Amino acid sequence: MIQSLLIANRGEIACRIIRTARQMGVRTIAVYSDADRKALHVREADEAVHIGPSPARESYLVGEKIIAAARDSGAEAIHPGYGFLSENADFAQAVINAGLIWVGPQPQSIRAMGLKDAAKKLMDAAGVPTTPGYLGEDQDPARLHEEADAIGYPVLIKAVAGGGGKGMRRVNTSQEFADSLQSCKREAASSFGEDRVLIEKYILRPRHIEVQVFGDSHGNVVHLFERDCSLQRRHQKVIEEAPAPGMDEATRAAVCDAAVKAAKAVDYVGAGTIEFIADASEDLRADRIWFMEMNTRLQVEHPVTEAITGQDLVEWQLRIASGEKLPCKQDELSINGWAMEARLYAEDPTHEFLPSTGTLEHFELGRGLRVDTGVEEGDRISPYYDPMIAKLIAAGSNRQEAIDNLADALEQVEVWPVKTNAAFLARALADPDFRAGEVDTGFIPSKIDHLIPDAMPSDAIWNLAANAMLVSDFGGSSSFDPWSNLQGFRASCDSDFAVAIRHGGETRNIEVGDDDEIEGVATANGANMLVFAHGQAFSFTLPGTGGSAAGAATDGALVSPMPGRVIAVETRQGDAVVEGQKLLTLEAMKMEHSLTAPFDGIVAELNATVGEQVIEGTLLVRIEAPA
Repeated sequence: MIQSLLIANRGEIACRIIRTARQMGVRTIAVYSDADRKALHVREADEAVHIGPSPARESYLVGEKIIAAARDSGAEAIHPGYGFLSENADFAQAVINAGLIWVGPQPQSIRAMGLKDAAKKLMDAAGVPTTPGYLGEDQDPARLHEEADAIGYPVLIKAVAGGGGKGMRRVNTSQEFADSLQSCKREAASSFGEDRVLIEKYILRPRHIEVQVFGDSHGNVVHLFERDCSLQRRHQKVIEEAPAPGMDEATRAAVCDAAVKAAKAVDYVGAGTIEFIADASEDLRADRIWFMEMNTRLQVEHPVTEAITGQDLVEWQLRIASGEKLPCKQDELSINGWAMEARLYAEDPTHEFLPSTGTLEHFELGRGLRVDTGVEEGDRISPYYDPMIAKLIAAGSNRQEAIDNLADALEQVEVWPVKTNAAFLARALADPDFRAGEVDTGFIPSKIDHLIPDAMPSDAIWNLAANAMLVSDFGGSSSFDPWSNLQGFRASCDSDFAVAIRHGGETRNIEVGDDDEIEGVATANGANMLVFAHGQAFSFTLPGTGGSAAGAATDGALVSPMPGRVIAVETRQGDAVVEGQKLLTLEAMKMEHSLTAPFDGIVAELNATVGEQVIEGTLLVRIEAPA
């Protein structure tokens, strides 16, 4: 068995791997950049090695630094987690050449499945059904456009390298193709250093079904059943579940058998995921499910598979990398209950999902379920990496119970001042179609207006804050005794609010519930009252302290909402622009973000150039209304 393990990753997956390694008695070594010097994964590991500046391309993506850290720390093996170098065949080979154990598939398997076009050709040869499309070597834009026209719209442009929704665009008409191709190639080159693409027929009611597979070095391959990852925003998964709703046993057997066949075709060793696209227009049918790609690593959503099978997939990885046989045979694995995972992102759904950075001054996640996270209260959300804060994983004896448990947990999320998508996710879970299992990858786009929560507090939340202020008497007596702070309190009050006062240190927390309207938690934060309700957070200024609870309306000044790099400028000073017109594009937290004109007007000021790094709050463009 491996005795010491370096984890070539950060955040929640590094903490997740450390947890299992510790249980197995394996010494862990973390790596960290400047931005992660005090990160949770650094604090939890037995040892930590600094590997460079904050940008991933100067630290976590530099294989030589990772291998040097392993040698210097005496690590026996390297676990890549997911993302970063996890699917880099050259890095895997370099690890092996350095005499270290690579916790992952063989480099040749990664290469075979790493490029989507080559993988699809391999699967065709292995008898695994694939979606129709163009996989040719000719990448001339005119040829690609011609092939898309021949396939028929809508089509999907996909980067041949990478994953995670990067370098992927749906194109609905021939007129949109050229601009979409340019954007797709630019994002792919930035994310993976490779801008080649393939084109697939876009399935109008697609579901994303994936199968967890495992192979060992003794020639054994098993599956651990399927997951449904259809709830996506911009091709990024946000809610995953296992098993897939509406999957009958015959279809499950066909899909899982195809996944095993795909893994065997590349002599697969370790954890992998075979991803399929299903046409859900006539429910799930074996003849309407096609191979899409293989991820040659552990997946973000692996906890839902662990929940329904009772297996620890990281333990499986470490045992297989140590040369052991698979811990279970196929007939020893079964589905028990239902599990669901939500990805909690540092982003603001009420402002076009802009990433949110800053210190987690208040950080409490839902109770009574599994939480995989890489941060604690007081930690900082950095602009340098993926915006995922945590994964909330709920289980139940059936799908409805799992949904209810996860929704309850999301409504209990308390995060401030960093914005999160908790309320957005809770609304998705509450949607009648989702609860009925009517899901596909278009679910979120088709319901986006309904799913985005209100930016301003409701009357019920205003009432909650007001009642909490009255009962708590913040700013009054310093005593925590509720009976010594009775300003604004009437024993015969006919309010429905029931108040219980909690306190710890210098903070008083007041839980205020109204069965008819809302339940939430109010917390003092300096001169402000924070109210957390249904996954949202609002700040209210206490009486007599000044300030305002509402933000100011835009005056035409567009500032950078986060630190990032300007990758496109599509206007010039003096240009006339219309409301909603794209002016420039920022790249931050591994995503592209467009800034658009807030109203019709003239570009009076332009302070952005392509390639420029900008900090949060930088004035980039100022629009003036026409005289």
